[in-house]
Amino acid sequence: MEKLVIIPTYNEKDNIRKIIDAVFTLQEDFHILIVDDGSPDGTGNIVKSLQKQHPGELFLSERSGKQGLGTAYIHGFKWALDKGYRYIFEMDADFSHNPKDLPRLYNACAREGGDVAVGSRYVKGGRTENWPWDRAVLSYGASVYVRFVTWMRVKDATAGFVCYKREVLEAINLDAIRFVGYAFQIEMKFTAWKLGFKVKEVPITFIDRKEGYSKMSKGIVKEGILGVLKIQWESLFRKYERRVRKEQLQEQEQ
Repeated sequence: MEKLVIIPTYNEKDNIRKIIDAVFTLQEDFHILIVDDGSPDGTGNIVKSLQKQHPGELFLSERSGKQGLGTAYIHGFKWALDKGYRYIFEMDADFSHNPKDLPRLYNACAREGGDVAVGSRYVKGGRTENWPWDRAVLSYGASVYVRFVTWMRVKDATAGFVCYKREVLEAINLDAIRFVGYAFQIEMKFTAWKLGFKVKEVPITFIDRKEGYSKMSKGIVKEGILGVLKIQWESLFRKYERRVRKEQLQEQEQ
């Protein structure tokens, strides 16, 4: 019960079997939790059929309706903490994140002093492949914008390929994380950084999805732009840290 990979899904029938097989092929003792938001294409049923091949390693949590990426991960984080996992990973189902990089993120936290390991496109050695120019400009521009507004030194703050030590997620009041789309990834890294945890970036190659379709929308982009301004403004006041830090940890410090 050491390493859990959380993969949120909505209509990923073309990818889900392949991504699960790719993680287990690593033979690195990664467990998988699929958080499926009632995919009408039958993604959840495919996972159920695979659970027989991977008893005690592949788990499925089904939710009713599309509730957003952020809430799916919060749901998965709470599940992982309840089950006792020590290293909790975020990863997309569409192979934009290469499962072979999971051990590198693990090592960054388990052996190299990181509390949060980010699969980064924008550090030395990181890159993107087959991305439309407008998405590439949007993503890189967002990373620059986040650093400018928040002063956080993470170069790929919007990255969704992440490893968290258990201690990080235990320290955060997960119910206080407000954003559900593009800004969720930024808010989680920003919160961990504000609480004093070390964020390490690991260079990866991000490859645009080949199957299925992107969930990006104008609303998600808007949430990211305005959300960054909001969390930075709130962080200037003591009440922000009180809101995002778990109550029991606040009591221990007092």
